[in-house]
Amino acid sequence: MKLPNIVKTSAVLLSLALSPAPVFAQRMHGGPGKTSTIASTVPSNGDLNPYGLVRVPKTTGSLVEGNLLISNFNDSNNLQGTGTTIVQITPGGTVTLFSQINANTLPGSCPGGVGLTTALSVLKTGWVIVGSLPTTDGTSATAQAGCLLVLDSNGNVVETFYGSLINGPWDMATWDDGGTANLFVTNVLNGTVAGGGNIVRQGTVVRITINQTQTVMPSIESMTVVGSGFAERTDPAALVIGPTGAGLSPDGSTLYVADALFNRVVAIPEPLTRVTSAGNGAVVLQGADLDDPLGLAVATNGNILVTNGANGFLLTITPDGSEIGKNILDENGTPPGNGALFGVVGVPGWGIYYVDDATNTLNLFN
Repeated sequence: MKLPNIVKTSAVLLSLALSPAPVFAQRMHGGPGKTSTIASTVPSNGDLNPYGLVRVPKTTGSLVEGNLLISNFNDSNNLQGTGTTIVQITPGGTVTLFSQINANTLPGSCPGGVGLTTALSVLKTGWVIVGSLPTTDGTSATAQAGCLLVLDSNGNVVETFYGSLINGPWDMATWDDGGTANLFVTNVLNGTVAGGGNIVRQGTVVRITINQTQTVMPSIESMTVVGSGFAERTDPAALVIGPTGAGLSPDGSTLYVADALFNRVVAIPEPLTRVTSAGNGAVVLQGADLDDPLGLAVATNGNILVTNGANGFLLTITPDGSEIGKNILDENGTPPGNGALFGVVGVPGWGIYYVDDATNTLNLFN
């Protein structure tokens, strides 16, 4: 298997402290709840369309434990695949700029430039990894393969992972033991642009195993396709529709993927150890109240939290496929939700944070 080129810089790096993994909420979300807006996600340069969302596990560099990092996919002109910023927001609503990435000064290749996606993670050693699926004019005709950008804890891009099996990184789930981390990256550009709006079955989930320390930049050890044949297509409103939300069971034995075009959640078994693709995996739930499932997270009790882009619902699903909770998060747009609910992350205790890219806000449901 051809590995992507791994480009590193000679920048002086700070010592980074270990940090615990984010904790997902236990709450079922089956009963009444309320939604409150925490803050706008729009930084000073006007970037729009918040996609990725992750909770900072421990204070390191300019990262502060308990804050939320959010990646923006659009620029101030609302062109998709051109957003370059990551903001940091406190639970109280204070917004600061964590990073503004200049495509012209990257330390390595990122085919097409920078357009930050939902694929966002903070490793235990403090490194931040974010996906890029860039365009030059906001349309799928100019979409290119992009890359994964690696940032230090002060928001500086220090290396890129690109090429080989990385082709339109759209979302990501992470299993991290502090020394080795496994990134499960969904890719949505395999044959998609050439399909011209028709559905193609070439979407993948790739496990990227990386080594990391507090002071040495992450390096790729191996890449393995663990899921394949997912439906994907270009879309004038959403740019690309394909496998989006991804989340791991608490014990790492199952990877759940939101298969947006087929309105289902599927399960890939043994994602940490498998050496072959599980195809689309096994269907956990299809149809019912699933309608354009986009965001996905797994609670510490093993239940699956899914946000829908075509009805605005937050659903709670058990691993055996029972829908046990349904709450409306977004009643705006036609249809409700209107493709706006991507990043979702559990809050310690109960409740969830989520981003709404129709209103460009970070919100809390509890």
